[in-house]
Amino acid sequence: MRFFTGLGALLLLGAAGAGGLWWTWGRDLPSVQTLDVLELSGQTRVYDRKGELVGTLTPSLSSGGSVNRDLLKLNEISPWLRKAIVTSEDRRFFDHHGVDYQGIARGLIKGVLRNDLEGGSSITQQVVKNTLLSDLQSARTAERKFKEAVLAYQLERNFSKDQILSAYLNVIYWGDGGQRDVIGAGTAARAYFKKDASELNLAESVYLTTLVPAPNKRYKDFKGYRPLMKDLLGRMVEDGQITQAEADAAWKTEIYPAGWRIGWNPDGTLRSAVLERPGRLQENMPPPPAQTAFHALQAVEQELKERGVTGKALYGGGKIFTGLNLAAQRSAERASLNAQLPEGATLGIALVSPTNGEVLALVGQKLTGGRPSDWNNATQARRQVGSSVKPLLYTLALSQGWKQSDTVLDAPISGSYQPRNYDGYWTGQYKTLRYSLDHSLNLPTVRIAQELGVGALEAKLRELGLTPPPDAGLSLSIGTLEASPLQMAAAYATFANGGLYHAPTLVRRVEDGRGQVLYSRPAPQAKRVWDARTAWLGLDMLRGVVNDLTPAQGGLATRAQIPGWDVGGKTGTTNDVKDLWFAGVTPGIAGAVWVGKQAGGPLPNWAYSGEIPTPIWQQAVAGALADQPRAAFAEPGGIAYRVVRQVQMAFREEEADQEPVARDGSGGSRGGFFGRRSPAPVPVPQPDPAPPQTDVPVNEPVWPGEAPAGEPAEPQGGEQPAEAPPTEPPAAEAAAEAAEPWPGEAPGADPSGAAPPADPYGVPEDGWGDAPGDPLPAPAYPADPGPEGLPPEALPGDAVPGEDLPGEGFAPQDAPQEFSPPEPSPDDRFSGEGDGSPPPFEDFFFRDGRPENAPAGQ
Repeated sequence: MRFFTGLGALLLLGAAGAGGLWWTWGRDLPSVQTLDVLELSGQTRVYDRKGELVGTLTPSLSSGGSVNRDLLKLNEISPWLRKAIVTSEDRRFFDHHGVDYQGIARGLIKGVLRNDLEGGSSITQQVVKNTLLSDLQSARTAERKFKEAVLAYQLERNFSKDQILSAYLNVIYWGDGGQRDVIGAGTAARAYFKKDASELNLAESVYLTTLVPAPNKRYKDFKGYRPLMKDLLGRMVEDGQITQAEADAAWKTEIYPAGWRIGWNPDGTLRSAVLERPGRLQENMPPPPAQTAFHALQAVEQELKERGVTGKALYGGGKIFTGLNLAAQRSAERASLNAQLPEGATLGIALVSPTNGEVLALVGQKLTGGRPSDWNNATQARRQVGSSVKPLLYTLALSQGWKQSDTVLDAPISGSYQPRNYDGYWTGQYKTLRYSLDHSLNLPTVRIAQELGVGALEAKLRELGLTPPPDAGLSLSIGTLEASPLQMAAAYATFANGGLYHAPTLVRRVEDGRGQVLYSRPAPQAKRVWDARTAWLGLDMLRGVVNDLTPAQGGLATRAQIPGWDVGGKTGTTNDVKDLWFAGVTPGIAGAVWVGKQAGGPLPNWAYSGEIPTPIWQQAVAGALADQPRAAFAEPGGIAYRVVRQVQMAFREEEADQEPVARDGSGGSRGGFFGRRSPAPVPVPQPDPAPPQTDVPVNEPVWPGEAPAGEPAEPQGGEQPAEAPPTEPPAAEAAAEAAEPWPGEAPGADPSGAAPPADPYGVPEDGWGDAPGDPLPAPAYPADPGPEGLPPEALPGDAVPGEDLPGEGFAPQDAPQEFSPPEPSPDDRFSGEGDGSPPPFEDFFFRDGRPENAPAGQ
């Protein structure tokens, strides 16, 4: 009785354990029906928003990080290879139901005796691992094994053994072929023997089978692994797959894998074997023809799979209608082809419509003319965005009542976290928000984040479809956020559409071959993240980054300008110059470009975000806008303009004549520049105990040393102009002579006041609304540049650009400095008309806590 009671308890415990595993890992398993692609035609056509053919979806099977789009049916693969694979990989394949318990037992025994956990997986489980669970990267975990077993049983119930074996032979990794991996039997036969898979003889099939466990290692040692062929032939005889005579003949058959020079003896032994040309594998695999919109079609395929449109619905020969724009796609591809990148670098480009979030174009790699890699940097990559996150923080400040004319202290902050400006200088002066963003200053930016609160920034980023890293702290404000180009493009689109966020999408509807609608996307839902006037103020600052400064004055994004169009945007650079960004907007298009190394690592220190991704963005967007009617951003009501420090800035009407507020990040303010209010006491930043660094080079884009313990790695932030700044600031007199006057008209302003449609693509015939309304013309910048020789923002307390370098000044990371913040001068007039000349002012540039051009004793 006790025995049966104990047995029942064990069964209950087992059932409870299985239920727990299912609850934890088994509820959201992928559908095995996606593996029916081997039987489908692959004639599904994809159309853009105007009804133009973009391309055709090709059935594919993934194999880890690679994809095989050259699928073969089982009768197109040599029967010798099929038999050899079954004997080698799963001798009981035709007997079990997805999981081979005898194989698992052998694998456990092998693991205990030899400390080797490999082995035991059936062919069915390996198909699941390489396709449906490829995102788990073959991790040896209980979760993967459980999911493998469940899906293997499902696979066996839905497909025949021949279909499963065919899928396996199409996803096997057979080595590194150079530009692309050797995936699947068809590619392997071509790479190793320069023949079709159906033509492989028994000896060649056995050789390829022995490579499977470690192809790159075994290919390079023909003599060392030759005995494995004899062993496999013997097991095939035992299994009744071949006769002994066939095995003997195959052993004596001379084979010549690509790149090998082999001398044979009549008995099948080797006289010599020399690997002369390992690159022959790549030569035998001619690169597939270039395919238009490769990554865009890939993204369409992925989006539909995520929405449950798979199998016959996806590859059965129907039609897919998208929001892509073929002209924009071709323009982005030309920009990628023409891109001049540092050695080893690649890129990602994403363009979206601000009106509804539809993706206009995607390019996931640096194109070279052939078929690109399957990895799509435009959608799949998550890279630190550097200073391209700053406009989101500055607009958050504007949403809370700040003004572009408000000033923030450019000086080291107190505490263990010591961010830095880009070029090695800080001034100890108050800089306007406009100036700080134009020059991408880190120190004022971090002070803004201090005052607003990191939590508020994190919440706003989440509203914009971004995922801030945990515990980033203040470094989040200058670039530790990780995002894809598509995510950044969608976030920036909110500046161009009045503050509405749309999750980016591609597919509008799917029809089968008879015209029946299989899937129809609901109308895009907008989420308001900025009020309309705040979005306009943020856009005005973005336009300033592109247009306020000339290249000679240190303009960071001048190469984004598109003649005849209004452009706003921001560059971004991360620590060690690992990632270069430009994200920007025009009427009708928002986009982002990332440049970096696929596997990570630094780019050359001469690589600047204003010089590499910015012109790529410009070429892609300018081409997309070609032949489109000129449009202007739609300005909301309640906006006024004032000239402040020789720069025209946008304000809310009720704030336009308010005095600027000086802030230091502590939460207190210093009132207006007239000094009519008693300024609150401002705490003086205190130095850390760490000794100051005195030998840090000014021109280095990355300062030596790591972030203090407990702090996340801090991105470099502020960008560098086209030419590296000099090691010493030039004299103020020379800078004033070199400074250029402020342009009289804003790029993109339409003097005629015409208001063409904001969406350059118009409204398609199918009724999809792309036009946001009747935009107003962009306001003109002031014709009067102000006092001669003074460029924008050259006012008391601000150094003249060219004298005060882009990125301004800062103290090294480990050397916070003590200083007394200057009081705002009562002579520093705020003029709504810009008609007052600033009084003389001597600028001091601080480095390592010492004003470098100060008289002795100061």
